[in-house]
Amino acid sequence: MTPAGEDITWTSADGLSLYAKAYGPAASKLTVLCLHGLTRNHKDFEPMIAALPGHYRFIAVDVRGRGRSAFDPEPNNYNPAIYARDMGALLDKLGIARVALIGTSMGGLISLLMTRRMPKRIAGVVLNDVGPVVEKAGIARIAGYAGKLRPVTGWASAAEAVKTIQGAAFPELPEERWMDFARRTYRELPTGEVVLDYDPNIARSLGKVKPGALTNFALWRMFGGLKKTPLLVVRGETSDILSEKTALEMVRRHPDAKLATVPRVGHAPILDEPGAVSAIIDFLARLEAKA
Repeated sequence: MTPAGEDITWTSADGLSLYAKAYGPAASKLTVLCLHGLTRNHKDFEPMIAALPGHYRFIAVDVRGRGRSAFDPEPNNYNPAIYARDMGALLDKLGIARVALIGTSMGGLISLLMTRRMPKRIAGVVLNDVGPVVEKAGIARIAGYAGKLRPVTGWASAAEAVKTIQGAAFPELPEERWMDFARRTYRELPTGEVVLDYDPNIARSLGKVKPGALTNFALWRMFGGLKKTPLLVVRGETSDILSEKTALEMVRRHPDAKLATVPRVGHAPILDEPGAVSAIIDFLARLEAKA
């Protein structure tokens, strides 16, 4: 069941209208900011939020160019550094002094940047299927479809399109859940047309991603900035973005990190899988106890 939520809007430093949705009590001891992946939006976290304890305050965002946030007329602004700045503006507007982060894929990179820029505001970080080494095969796969999918003819067509793209990552997902997946990925216009819920121009940023020794070095240095922040790494067992080798190295280098591997799932776990839910519950309970 989709949890009820409260709309939040704010304005970025460069004047874009941005959107987030809050779930759970405003008076919660712990607020969790949820940051989605490249082609997703705030709805991506609804299955996770429905599966977690209801006493936390979750704020799931639409970064610029996705969902109900405005499209950016300057496509070069579709990059994690700008997204991190937007999140700082959101926290300022809401008066949130300290927050936990759950970042899926691109959202995890935003989380790394936020922790570097505002370390005292970050209580803990969950990195969902992303790390300092981003595998070339995964980048190539995402670049092959982001902003390039053919138009669909309705919701049934959208569900089939999502299954075609994501089926290998979720081989055991029940048939009826592909429609739910589609409704988190597409939106219906007033005309009745069903379209992808993002600006196709977001895909331009992928062309600037150059996996290699230099990029890895920079990301490992950024990851080093997490050492004083509790960390949970969630990895899909068959992920083509975060390798097992990189995930284990992340935990080895971090003094307060745990790894949860979601079996028979690729990039990226939905986070309502039993293993992910159990690990996140334990992690948030630890953060709450310190709040």
